[in-house]
Amino acid sequence: MIEKTLVLLKPDAVERNLIGHILVEYERNGLSVLELKLMKASSTLAEQHYIEHKGKPFFDRLVAYLTRSPLVALVLEGENAISRVRALNGTTDPADSQDNTIRALYGKSMSENTVHASDSTESAEREREIWFG
Repeated sequence: MIEKTLVLLKPDAVERNLIGHILVEYERNGLSVLELKLMKASSTLAEQHYIEHKGKPFFDRLVAYLTRSPLVALVLEGENAISRVRALNGTTDPADSQDNTIRALYGKSMSENTVHASDSTESAEREREIWFG
C-alpha cells in the first residue's frame, strides 16, 4: 500500500550537517520526498507535535530540543512508508538500534536521536497537518 508519512530531521541532525546523508538513506530505499522544508519550530508547533506527552516530566525538554535550532520537516511517500521509515530509523535509543539504521549511525543519545517518524496512519495525517498545514 502506498503511504505518506511525516519525518523530522531534528536539530542535532541539522547542526551536524547530516541532512543529505539521511535523505540518501530514505531515497536509496525507494521512498520519494513529496514535501520538504527547513525551518525553526516555534514552541507552539513543538507543543502540538508532542501533545501526547504534555504533563510528563520530559515534555519541556522535548519542546526545548525541537526548538533550539532549525530542523527539516518532510513528507515521504512509498510502499508501506510508515513501517519502512520506522525500520530505517531504528529504535528511539540509538544504543539499542540495529546496525546501519539512521539512529545507530547518527543518533547521539536517547534525547538527541536525530530523526522522528510518524508511527501510524493517523499520526502521519495529524503530524503532516501540524507541519505543512
